[in-house]
Amino acid sequence: MWHKLVWLAAAGALGTLARYGLGGLAQRLGNGSFPAGTLVVNAAGCFLFGLIWSLAEERALISSEARTVALVGFMGAFTTFSTLIFETSGLMRDSQWMAAALNLGAQNLSGLLLMLLGLTAGRIL
Repeated sequence: MWHKLVWLAAAGALGTLARYGLGGLAQRLGNGSFPAGTLVVNAAGCFLFGLIWSLAEERALISSEARTVALVGFMGAFTTFSTLIFETSGLMRDSQWMAAALNLGAQNLSGLLLMLLGLTAGRIL
């Protein structure tokens, strides 16, 4: 079990470094006011999540253990936006259109509202 934890931690560290590097590069290449770094990381994360999932689940080229390390460890540190999109696409695939819309709306609205609440709480404390 501890081997898996070590691999998850190592993959998480790599995901963090990849996010920092790619996001910083994209931000420097952009105009500076638009969050291009976040956009590029989230888009890359969605592509990588889909690629890894397909190679593991549909083509059996990646073991379930390696998939977990890649998706939970690396991708969890790189971006969780890819997980949101993957789960929403699953709802859409299953024709659960209202649940998909609710998931996107609730995630974005609650994220924005709770971030503002956290900022307010931080200012009060």
